[in-house]
Amino acid sequence: MENDLFNNNLNYLVNKASWLRRVTFEMLASAKQGHPGSVMSQIEILVALFYGGVIKYEKGKPNSKLKDKIIISKGHATMGLYPIFADLKYYEMSELEKFGTKDGFLRIFGNINIPGIDATSGSLGHGPGIGIGYALAAKYDNLEQRTFVIISEGEMYEGSIWESALFASQNNLDNLILVLDRNRKIILGDTEDLVALDPIEQKWESFGFKTIRVDGHSFPDLLNAFSIIGSTNNKPLIIIADTVKGKGISLMENKPEWHYWQGLNDEQLAQARSELK
Repeated sequence: MENDLFNNNLNYLVNKASWLRRVTFEMLASAKQGHPGSVMSQIEILVALFYGGVIKYEKGKPNSKLKDKIIISKGHATMGLYPIFADLKYYEMSELEKFGTKDGFLRIFGNINIPGIDATSGSLGHGPGIGIGYALAAKYDNLEQRTFVIISEGEMYEGSIWESALFASQNNLDNLILVLDRNRKIILGDTEDLVALDPIEQKWESFGFKTIRVDGHSFPDLLNAFSIIGSTNNKPLIIIADTVKGKGISLMENKPEWHYWQGLNDEQLAQARSELK
């Protein structure tokens, strides 16, 4: 019975991930702008958080004081949240069709005027610092509220990331959870060919974080990692999620140039849609 329940839940999550990829792709294709590589690599992370029973929220109440905080520090990938927030009744699904247009309020970069968005983002490296503010405030106010921050490896080149890491561990912010979307690709190429980041786990451990590395497209791996929240011996947690940039669309996968929307002809559009079914 327990295995059946797990398999049913796993199928639900897989289906939600497929839905989220299809919807975000159509938003990108319609707007002809955005950052598909970074959006697609984080899909399973977002689905595990919101549909895997990890993050706390109230449907239809984007400003609920009971909900956890979520920050996409790599702000160009914030649109991955937009279909989820529509699904949570923060706004109408029809708003997704207006993405990136003057008639809608959903922009490429998130801002706090969008229901559900907890931090304005864009410039890399600031998400963890904002997240620390939320986490520290929750501690002061005795709130059982966690803050989740999704970061990119491009941000590892920002000094503000490491300053935030020092502060978080010094203040025992075990209610702060970072998720590193480790797709290894930034706009200029592979991180390890540019300025190498590995051994990345040891770096974060040396800064006082509980560190766990997972397959960022595996729901069992992700949910197992999230299950240790609250049992990290007062340490902040970072989950290093190994992912594929542009995951789900073969012509985009592991292609640094698909950091930005490049445009697709009719044949390529049809191919992408067939792969996302």
